[in-house]
Amino acid sequence: MDREYNDLIGEILERAGEKDNFDYKGKGKPLSKEYLQMDTFQHFQKIAKDAGYLPQWVKLQKEISQLVHSCKTNNDVEEINKKIKKYNKICPHQLQKAPISLEHIEKYKKIW
Repeated sequence: MDREYNDLIGEILERAGEKDNFDYKGKGKPLSKEYLQMDTFQHFQKIAKDAGYLPQWVKLQKEISQLVHSCKTNNDVEEINKKIKKYNKICPHQLQKAPISLEHIEKYKKIW
């Protein structure tokens, strides 16, 4: 090797005789202004939202909400509290919720 680094793709293109034959001027669609104003994470979120993707913690939140609204027994409360514990581990910190109790279930129905 007579170079400082190994440019495998460059070598392949050189051998093919096409290294300088790339002309992309005026090719492809221009990027939208909206795309250029967002950072990579915001762009990912928009694409994911448009595709119908929901994060796991949002799916779990919806499931817990349904369980809270149909809660009738202490066994239901125990199951819900297990799911709340799991939810609190994966959701953003500011969205974490306290465990529920059967005697205050009406209050929790409003919260969830």
